[in-house]
This record gives sequence, structure tokens and C-alpha cells, in this order.
Amino acid sequence: MSVKVVNVAVGVLINEAGQVLLSKRGDDQHQGGLWEFPGGKVEAGEAVFDALVREFIEEVGVHILSAEPLLQIQHDYGDKCVLLDVWLSRQPSMASEARVFEGKAHGKEDQQVLWVDMSSLDHYEFPEANTSIVTRLRSL
Repeated sequence: MSVKVVNVAVGVLINEAGQVLLSKRGDDQHQGGLWEFPGGKVEAGEAVFDALVREFIEEVGVHILSAEPLLQIQHDYGDKCVLLDVWLSRQPSMASEARVFEGKAHGKEDQQVLWVDMSSLDHYEFPEANTSIVTRLRSL
């Protein structure tokens, strides 16, 4: 029996202060209670960037205007296999440059949402598949 791979659009948003947006998974979800970089499933026939934009509006009330691919991670949890298609959207530090996302991040699904310093990421527990994202962020 082959395991279906769930394609997930994941966004790494970095604000003007250099902080990254995290959200906490609900206890009833797969990998519940852990912190993650927001995002969600890519629907059949949907472009990954379009899924990213849709999921951020639905989950955290942020409209992503532009982003670039950062990395892809395939991970098998045993009960579920995921393909994380990770995108980076970094706000410019200069007000004269075009914004890459808009809106005030908040948990639209009653989840906790935080902006955290990159140096603090080790203080948060992530699903195993997110480890590569944290590692990559350290090199930015």
C-alpha cells in the first residue's frame, strides 16, 4: 500500500524587525501542540503560491503579496508523509521599498500566533519536518 504524500505550502514571514511568524498547532491536529511556520494543504490543481496566499488569509489574516521559494522538504512521520513547499516573504527594512505582506497576524482559528526573534527559535518545539527550515533560517 502506497502512502499518499500531502503537499503543504509553508510560509516563512520575516517582519521589518527580523522576527519570524510562528503559529501553534491545535492539540487535536497532527503534530498537535507544536509550533510551526504557518501554511496548509495545496488543493488539487492549485498553484503552490496561490495555496500559500489562501492559507495565510484564512489562518492568520495576512495577505502575502510576494514570496520566493526557499526549500522543499519531504518527511515521513510514519502515519503521514508530507512534502513541505517552503516560501520566504521578507519585509524590507526601508519604508521606501514595496511591502511583501500586509495585515496584522492573528489566530483566526483560535491558535496562538507569535513574532519571534530568529535567535529564539531553539526555545520552540517544532514538528520534525520543520527542523530543516530552522536550520536554513540560521544561514539567511
